Amino acid sequence: MDDAIFDNALRELAEGGGPVLEALARQSQGALQGAGIEPQTALLVRIAALIALDAAPASYLVHLGVADEAGMKAEAIEAVLIELAPLVGTARIVSAAGKINEASRQLSAP
Repeated sequence: MDDAIFDNALRELAEGGGPVLEALARQSQGALQGAGIEPQTALLVRIAALIALDAAPASYLVHLGVADEAGMKAEAIEAVLIELAPLVGTARIVSAAGKINEASRQLSAP
């Protein structure tokens, strides 16, 4: 792969766009349909895992986009942050909240 093409793909992913992020979003939607539980419950489980892993903002972006399409309310994600706090700690929750906020801003940007 050409270095310029690879660099461009990584930049697009880091900025919350591009074909890689779109492919990940499609993959996430497909996995939700086959999980055997309600899609919103599956999304909350996934978001909890991202929090526990201290995932990058782009990872939240994929799932928040799917959550938005599923009609999930911000209060549900906030509840997950509150419930996880005793398990993962304050630093991880503050980190996740900032990354979720960053991803949310990217989703609502024109």
